[in-house]
Amino acid sequence: MINQLLIIGCGNMGGAMLAGWLAAGVDSGRLAVLDPALPETPPGVVLYRSADEAAAAGGHDAVLLGIKPQQLGALAPGMQGLTGSGVAVCSLLAGITLDQLAAAFPQARAQVRVMPNLAARINKSPVILAARGLDDDGQNDLFALFDALGSAVWLADEAQFNLVTALAGSGPGFVYRFIDALAGAAVDLGLDEGTAGRLALAMVEGASALAAAADVSPGTLADRVASPGGMTREGLNVLDEGDALRRLLTATLRATADKGAMLAKGS
Repeated sequence: MINQLLIIGCGNMGGAMLAGWLAAGVDSGRLAVLDPALPETPPGVVLYRSADEAAAAGGHDAVLLGIKPQQLGALAPGMQGLTGSGVAVCSLLAGITLDQLAAAFPQARAQVRVMPNLAARINKSPVILAARGLDDDGQNDLFALFDALGSAVWLADEAQFNLVTALAGSGPGFVYRFIDALAGAAVDLGLDEGTAGRLALAMVEGASALAAAADVSPGTLADRVASPGGMTREGLNVLDEGDALRRLLTATLRATADKGAMLAKGS
């Protein structure tokens, strides 16, 4: 069992995960934060202002790195006291590989790549995991911890991590942009902004919930909405022509995944 997790850098993602764990009933005493800039933490969650302070307190058997990928080289030397023998290093750093984590934290018992999204705050996030150095019990413990944030999945092939990050980690950004664009298109055609925004958001929320509960694919659901010769089919014809939407999203995911590879190289 992970007795105590130390979150190093509690920004947007780290904060969402912390909120999600607390909402899921994880004991606040099992969670601590190291962040010199964070004003406060929820009741019961210890806040450390420096690595030395956190190291002196000790007691954690896993750390979650919530720093920027570009900061790893500069900050890792000062974290060695927090990532020694017996500690599993879990990383949110996009693009940073297990090999790079092992090189940065050579004394750690295990390295784990973790990719959730901001829906972790409401326990609705997919959480992609890849690891080395964990025994079966360690894998089960970490899976249970991250699965509390939504739905955790072990990835067998780390080479796919940037792609699944683009899909499941960055994906909400693309969905939000779609919602905004859909509402904006309605505004361009004459609908007032407030009504367009509310309708677009409510529509996507309902469609997503229905797709999640359906026993058929989203593509099949789209065809069920579209009667032959009807309004929906006319709109789908625009999206489907030349696989326009799929080609756009393929390019989007490719660019996102490629950026992960660049981050691993320090770009």
